[in-house]
Amino acid sequence: MSSTPPASPTLEPNVPTRLDPIAGLLSYLIPGLGQISQGRVGKGLLFFFSLYALFFYGMALGQWTNVYLPSTDRASSNVLSRVINDLYSRPHFAGQFFVGVAAWPAVYQYRQYDDNKEVGPVFGRYQRAPREPEINRRQRDENKRWDLGWVYTVIAGVLNILVIYDALAGPAFREVAAKEPKKDEKEPEKVQEKLPEPLPETPIETPKEPVTP
Repeated sequence: MSSTPPASPTLEPNVPTRLDPIAGLLSYLIPGLGQISQGRVGKGLLFFFSLYALFFYGMALGQWTNVYLPSTDRASSNVLSRVINDLYSRPHFAGQFFVGVAAWPAVYQYRQYDDNKEVGPVFGRYQRAPREPEINRRQRDENKRWDLGWVYTVIAGVLNILVIYDALAGPAFREVAAKEPKKDEKEPEKVQEKLPEPLPETPIETPKEPVTP
């Protein structure tokens, strides 16, 4: 019997039967973490370093003061309408929020904001909404880096939405090993073609010469 070579894995299109919400949540918290949990380590690390480099570089351009949610409507008792009004006054944060835990200090500062204090609890001035005179001074006296910085942070957050969807939907291709024959199954024996048997040789009689007396 001839031995068959080991089957090599092939790539086949992956049609997922269900979504992966846990991986999507992990990629929201930290970009690329959902891909790493799915075994796509290289892709996850690429997302992690790329988006975080873009986000924190944008914050550095803005002197670490351009990621925040202003508290402009503290008098309203309706929390939802207050948040909507504050997002309307600074829609940048709607994009920055999707970068994950890196933008959560701004949410905490928003919840604990006290206009009578210069700094917030725990995080100090980090991602705390600056006062209106400070914003006007930056836009009037400083260069455009402060405005350019928040653009980078918003792009990082919006790109992470695509990363979240990639983790939620799963990989587009998966490695599938070719099926090997079971041990019970025997290889079919090769059938040799039978050649026709040769016909028996018949002796050829030669005519006898007449005997003369």
